[in-house]
Amino acid sequence: MRQMTRSGTRRKSRELALQMLFQSDMGQQTAEQVSHNFWANRDPVQAEVQGFAEDLFRAASQRGSEIDEMIETRAQHWRMERMPAVDRNILRVGVAELLAFPQTPRPVVINEALEIARKYSGPESVQFINGVLDGIARDLGAPSGAHKE
Repeated sequence: MRQMTRSGTRRKSRELALQMLFQSDMGQQTAEQVSHNFWANRDPVQAEVQGFAEDLFRAASQRGSEIDEMIETRAQHWRMERMPAVDRNILRVGVAELLAFPQTPRPVVINEALEIARKYSGPESVQFINGVLDGIARDLGAPSGAHKE
């Protein structure tokens, strides 16, 4: 089995967190129900991948209203419920990471969200997600400390 790089591990975690948020968004389940059902119905993943996915999902779930408000503020003329479900959940994962993991460089968080958008969404969404996340990152001000991923 091929060893995953740290960035590959993190990308997989972000994609899994997106899927969990999407499931929560569409299924109207509690975060606990989603977490239990999500992992019960899939092949096992590395503990590090699952751990970071859970951390992102938990951060996005616990700070959901704050994150949605930040997104709506930057997504001019777009209400959350009118955005494509994949796009709003990619944004939620990105903002959750910006808030909960300030040590991750903001350009890395944004670039990862854009790569995931290229995979799961349409081309026009990539530009939209970039603009929203870039604006939120600027709103958050200077990072307290950063390291390379």
